[in-house]
Amino acid sequence: MKITRVRARAVAVPVGRLTQMATRTMRERHYVLVEVEAGGGSGVGYAYAGTSGGPLLVEAVKDLAGPVLEGAEAEDVQGLWELMYQESLLAGRRGAVLRAISAVDIALWDLRAKECGVPLAVLLGGSVRRPVPAYASGGYYRPDDGPYAQAVAREIEANRAAGFTDHKIKVGRLPVAEDAARVRAAAEVIGAEGRLALDANNAYRDAAEALRAARAFERAAGEAGLWWFEEPLSPDDIAGHAELARVLETPVATGEIHQTRHEFRALIEHRAADLLQPDAGVLGGVTEYLRVANAASTFGLQVAPHWHANLHAHLAAATPNTLAVEHFAADKDIYNFERLLTPETRLRAADGAVHLGDGPGLGIEFDEAAVASFVVD
Repeated sequence: MKITRVRARAVAVPVGRLTQMATRTMRERHYVLVEVEAGGGSGVGYAYAGTSGGPLLVEAVKDLAGPVLEGAEAEDVQGLWELMYQESLLAGRRGAVLRAISAVDIALWDLRAKECGVPLAVLLGGSVRRPVPAYASGGYYRPDDGPYAQAVAREIEANRAAGFTDHKIKVGRLPVAEDAARVRAAAEVIGAEGRLALDANNAYRDAAEALRAARAFERAAGEAGLWWFEEPLSPDDIAGHAELARVLETPVATGEIHQTRHEFRALIEHRAADLLQPDAGVLGGVTEYLRVANAASTFGLQVAPHWHANLHAHLAAATPNTLAVEHFAADKDIYNFERLLTPETRLRAADGAVHLGDGPGLGIEFDEAAVASFVVD
């Protein structure tokens, strides 16, 4: 079954309200959407580009991946990954290029599962019958929501009403004392029945600064403690993450920006994380994600994939060392990718878990009218 066409589009989906995290302000999110056609069928893939940069990923697909794929055998997914990666060596082999390869690889796996007539989770050896544990993610900084501590408490209450026990909020944008007040407010609403993780989005300059913040947050969380402390430092500061992982009681998590199994190897070898957070839309697609998850399992590490629960729920169902997937309620207007999907193929969450359907492949279908309204030339 030879590949006949590879198509890529960039979309920019606006965020309705001023939304901030530690180091960035979001007004829109860019995604690249990929379609691979072969044998009369097609597979779809996607990746998050960032708050800009969608057209850059499209060009990477057109110039690097497309020429390698067209005319090749679609079933040879891992072989095609190696060809795309080799082709990208001189163009960067990381960053936007790897995100583009990720989207294409996801489309190839979607195509293969559709050809087999099964969900991706089943193709990979998992099951769609078992709910996938999930946590409610959010806790961004939105000035129009009122005082930050009160706003995060209201959000946690809404998460609990939606059936979630476990939660994650942002830290790192405010002075430590003000962020600690937000942590305290969230922990008080959660109580002893749930868990609270913190995401710093690379906010702190060095391990010493991150350690002072972490200690303040641990005190604010009280006896229940913290589930994990995520991305306190730059992804390049492996030594700093390793130092924090060594001295903190709270588990250190990172990995959402790391790419390929080679970067995750460094995290594992240096014991720089207690919990790995690979993102299939970033690190190299389904092919690399499975390699990373299996390597983590070998060293007794769990994974908690970043974003893209529509995809990661399938991978979680096939990788037993997955702790939970990250879920964003659509009405939060944070993870707005699902605005591009038909309503009936959006992910369903209930009772603190996400539930996969029986549809083949990823089980998603793009709403072409919605996509057309957000396309970036």
